[in-house]
Amino acid sequence: MASKRFTNESPRSEQSSTVSVVVTVFNEIGSLDRLIASLADQSRRPDEIVIADGGSTDGTWERLEGLAGSADPQLTAISLPGANIAAGRNAAIAAARGPIIACTDAGVRLVDTWLTEITAPLERGAKVVAGFFAPDPRTAFETALGATTLPERRDIDPATFLPSSRSIAFLKDVWAAAGGYPEWLDYCEDLVFDIRARAVAGPAAFAPRAVAWFRPRPTLAAFTRQYYLYARGDGKADLWAGRHAMRYVTYLVAMPALAAVAMRIHPVGWLALLAGLAMMVRTPYRRLLRQWAALSTVEKLRAALWLPMIRVTGDVGKMAGYPVGVWWRWRRRPPEWRPNGSAGRW
Repeated sequence: MASKRFTNESPRSEQSSTVSVVVTVFNEIGSLDRLIASLADQSRRPDEIVIADGGSTDGTWERLEGLAGSADPQLTAISLPGANIAAGRNAAIAAARGPIIACTDAGVRLVDTWLTEITAPLERGAKVVAGFFAPDPRTAFETALGATTLPERRDIDPATFLPSSRSIAFLKDVWAAAGGYPEWLDYCEDLVFDIRARAVAGPAAFAPRAVAWFRPRPTLAAFTRQYYLYARGDGKADLWAGRHAMRYVTYLVAMPALAAVAMRIHPVGWLALLAGLAMMVRTPYRRLLRQWAALSTVEKLRAALWLPMIRVTGDVGKMAGYPVGVWWRWRRRPPEWRPNGSAGRW
């Protein structure tokens, strides 16, 4: 995909304040009405909602057809059976009538000022805005999972933060200049879009109060599959090769070497092994201590026990998925998407 530098000023027309919220859905009948109601209750209501359905079989599409034309805010529904998330987002954005696009996902719980917060920087001259996302756990396991895998606001460097497309806003012209979302990718498509949008429009403004709350995966198996697919997407897109290499070195070289030394009852080996394990879970445990107030004492204990297992299992899922993605890239030869040849390498 070709990339061009986007240097236009913010839109200055009678439609300059028109905000289109775009969403992709697949089998979301249980959460669809809640999302529509959440958007209708925003302090700054969207001018339209455009939802692309990827071929739902649970009644989601039929519900969208019923809402289209009658919902307030105005809702446009697009049917794209078999389309992936990137294709769905591109279709929804292309159909949007306004110059300001705000993206979110089905299944999230938006704060009622989300749209106000995430679009305000655009109306002040920004071209891309990174919102934030946070865990909305229901169980001790989900609390531990959120603490292990999701950054807190204090962890974010706004200058380098790459937003999830469950909470992002941008000018439609930036989307076009960046080549849209990469439809050859089934996962990690939002990271590729972020990097290309940064190249054409500069760093995103950070809106930390534009929070989309979402529920972490409910089981260890579902989480492992999620991280396997994320890492497979990294491999397909050639993202974060250095980070993945470090993970293999840690688990396949450093830890076995330390364990071998420790098995010989060498104090240095045991100390080094324990120190390495402590480093791996230090930050997640700090987050957990700040996030588990609603749990009972028993649930806190469960969350604390789950955390190291989640950390290791997630790493194993990534180590399994990444080479599958690399093999796919070597065989399929996808387009070179990097605007400068370096972003996302580490």
